Amino acid sequence: MIVSVTRSGGFAGLTKQGELDTSSQPDADRLEAAVRELEAKDLGTGRPRPDRYVYRLEVRDAAADVTQHTVAEQDVDATTAWLLDRILG
Repeated sequence: MIVSVTRSGGFAGLTKQGELDTSSQPDADRLEAAVRELEAKDLGTGRPRPDRYVYRLEVRDAAADVTQHTVAEQDVDATTAWLLDRILG
């Protein structure tokens, strides 16, 4: 599974991007579980707030299916924050 993240917004309006191939990571199971949890969560319900980040995730699985998620900073939970940090870190 390949996960791409683009973080935009914030006070300075800077953009940061990252990509991670979970299959090459020692904690691939945990990473993939965190990605799968995104689909079950309703994290995209909040509107972006001024001077806060917006995260756009694109997930490509082995079958070449693409899933996209958009999450406002105030809606990020602990598991999603860990995932974003791993990809953008």
